[in-house]
Amino acid sequence: MNIRYSKLLPIITFISDLIILNISIQSAHLLVFNYFSNEITSSVFLLLVNMAWVSIASLTKNYVIQRPLVLSNSINRILSSLIYHSVAVLGVVYFFKFYEVSRWEMLFTYLLFFILIVVERSLIFAGLDYIRKKGFNIKHILIIGNEDIARRVKSSFEKQPEYGYNFVGNITEESLSKMTRQMLFDKIIETDVKEVFICYRALDQSLLKSIVDFGDQNAIKIKFVSDLVLENSSATIINYKSFPVIQLSNSVELSLKIVIFKRCFDILFSLFVMIPGFPVFILLMIITKLTSKGPVFYAQERIGRNNKPFKIYKFRSMYVNSELLGPQLSSDHDPRITKWGRVIRKSRLDELPQFWNVLKGDMSIVGPRPERQFFIEQLIERSPNYKKLLRLKPGLTSMGQVNYGYAENVDQMCNRIRYDLLYLNNINLNSEIGVILKTIRVMTQLKGK
Repeated sequence: MNIRYSKLLPIITFISDLIILNISIQSAHLLVFNYFSNEITSSVFLLLVNMAWVSIASLTKNYVIQRPLVLSNSINRILSSLIYHSVAVLGVVYFFKFYEVSRWEMLFTYLLFFILIVVERSLIFAGLDYIRKKGFNIKHILIIGNEDIARRVKSSFEKQPEYGYNFVGNITEESLSKMTRQMLFDKIIETDVKEVFICYRALDQSLLKSIVDFGDQNAIKIKFVSDLVLENSSATIINYKSFPVIQLSNSVELSLKIVIFKRCFDILFSLFVMIPGFPVFILLMIITKLTSKGPVFYAQERIGRNNKPFKIYKFRSMYVNSELLGPQLSSDHDPRITKWGRVIRKSRLDELPQFWNVLKGDMSIVGPRPERQFFIEQLIERSPNYKKLLRLKPGLTSMGQVNYGYAENVDQMCNRIRYDLLYLNNINLNSEIGVILKTIRVMTQLKGK
């Protein structure tokens, strides 16, 4: 794939998005028409939806694939566009009362569109990743400035060939001191680059402004590289009018889009499990009641987001009064567990009632597992970073649980925390789906405890 063809990618993506939108509308219409409603989607409504998407996509540029390839960023932009689109369409349909449109149809359209467009973006990213590793679709880069910073930039990007960068030159500080500005600009034009990386610890403001102006005039992106080296921290640029400020943090703050996405995902996924799975719930209730004395459900206080306590619900898997001696963690051959309890714990079916916790908003589908205050105090003493996990809603399943497993003591709980901290710094659709798929594998392989 020659670099000149990359100009066609935004056009292809834009058209592909539009096709997927119309497939989603027609599929949702057929589903709703057959099962939920007698309303027929008019051609005028179809035109409205398409015009709204064309307008919003043109404003948000959600069809533009940016470097480096970060799927979560692309999905965030799509999610924002979907929110704007739904507000615009619903505003016309319901506020002005131009048409009678099924709410079920709208729901299925947006849900299907989001799923299909995530699949489409994933395929595009996988394709670009592959061809760039093969040396195609390369963007030529020039580095100006400090040799140590420049060396670090080149070394980092060489380890990530999917970025599609090729460094064609390096103008050092010493060389730059011997050049006039015109000579510098001629050199940039001569190298025929698309991006220039400025690597300076201290750069003359007048020179920087002239380079930025030159880049604007010649469609060359100018990027400034700081000499900061961040290991476990994240950096966010905040623009205070005339000067940019780098905000550093050891944990990623969840954006409003991620919060909205997670909540919508939690509700839809929970309903998807609970409604069709209702007969299974009834069956588990009956078996639990018949196999041992005591209530069907077990409620226990756990600590949620921002140290807020809540009641977590499970199908009872232990004998009544199993913790008269105080809080205890379960083990492989725990005598407190009933025979039926071992079955539902192995398959994790005992945790199905926690979908009610998710619907109530106490928990999320994916997040660090909620613990009791008794164990949290010990965890914070041994691993202070655990406090970061209390910023999130606890999850029905977690990265720590599927990658490490159940913990039988506080030491093992500390080891499991590392996986949940990894999740905290990498919250995106991929990680959510990945954890859910691994959870299903644990359930089918009976690896619960």
